[in-house]
Amino acid sequence: MQILVLGNGSREHALLYSLSKDPQVTGLHVAPGNPGMTAIADVHPDTDGNDAAQVVDLAASLSADLVVIGPEAPLVAGVADSLRDAGFAVFGPSEQAAQIEGSKAFAKDVMKAAGVRTARAESVQPGAGSADIDGVLDGFGPTFVVKDDGLAGGKGVVVTQNRHEARNHAVAVLESGHPVLVESFLDGPEISLFCLVDGDTVVPLLPAQDHKRVGEGDTGPNTGGMGAYAPLPWLSVGAVKQIVDEVVQPVASEMVTRGCPFTGLLYAGLAWGEDGPAVVEFNCRFGDPETQAVLELLDTPLAGVLNAVATGHLADLPPLTWKDGYAVTVVLAAQGYPAGPRKGDPISGAEPGSEKNGVRHAGVARLGDRLVSSGGRVLSVVGRGCDLEDARTQVYRTLEGISLPGGHYRRDIAQKAVDGRIGISY
Repeated sequence: MQILVLGNGSREHALLYSLSKDPQVTGLHVAPGNPGMTAIADVHPDTDGNDAAQVVDLAASLSADLVVIGPEAPLVAGVADSLRDAGFAVFGPSEQAAQIEGSKAFAKDVMKAAGVRTARAESVQPGAGSADIDGVLDGFGPTFVVKDDGLAGGKGVVVTQNRHEARNHAVAVLESGHPVLVESFLDGPEISLFCLVDGDTVVPLLPAQDHKRVGEGDTGPNTGGMGAYAPLPWLSVGAVKQIVDEVVQPVASEMVTRGCPFTGLLYAGLAWGEDGPAVVEFNCRFGDPETQAVLELLDTPLAGVLNAVATGHLADLPPLTWKDGYAVTVVLAAQGYPAGPRKGDPISGAEPGSEKNGVRHAGVARLGDRLVSSGGRVLSVVGRGCDLEDARTQVYRTLEGISLPGGHYRRDIAQKAVDGRIGISY
């Protein structure tokens, strides 16, 4: 099976690494990719993954049997539709279905129709004045949740008790031309549940938890994610079924009813409060950094799983099998991330081929004979262990061997779970 993966981040590196271990895979390609992926895939850096014509041409030249779309931008842009129209099997939703992430207002409407619990929300449209923004904020608080109702790379949300900060973010989003969504704050631990979806068929993967804040102790601004772990020792198996029954299945069925069935990976970001799980957001693709941890534990060969979804045979797929233990992912970020990441710093201890040691590259470039930083989240490291503490030990030991001037990472990923300081009420 010849497989083309679109994307250039740690999530895509994790997908490539899992696919590289599948005996069904005869060739792996990635576009645009990054120099850290060269040991396991043919990298096509000159292809713009958001340009449907370029992607279709590349898939045709490779005789691709399956195209896996990693990031949200090409999905929202309809690249999956163009590929399907050209006869390719695609893992990823249509442009219409991808609006579950591309438009938070659309997602809210779907959830309302499906009877799914989520935060109360009110939108503010571009062109609104300061009085309009203040009027909406008056109806919320003391914790304000202000979201960019568009794609913002995981960094379009501000959660704060500072009204001035909330107002400034709303103004900035409106000035960018995007609507703003102001939401009530959802209490309870956050949970990420990835589900394979093919119309009405839903198959959950392992639950995970992301760490969004840049600083230890969940301090500082939101980021694209600084680390994650899976599964969640404080979440029962029955809780996963409850999320599927109360959240994911109703949404999947509602989208079928609307004539835009979802096919691919539907990511439910949830908060579990006193009334049970409520949706914080939906994503239309694998999340980063949770993907690295979840795929580290998947025992079923990945290519067959993704192909079953892409070809409409998810219902025929045997139950997924999982490795014992836990996995932890920690992100190494560049100096200045997230506000203004510095680029061009040399990286050592994480050369191509280090994916076997748990390294998944993202914001990296080639300068001469060495890798340098080229983005905010430079790479992530994933480790697996018999328990969370063991997995944490492996991850941080690997990170100690990687050098990036000014680089930083959180040292408390999964620590609350290890200490037993997190849980929910059923």
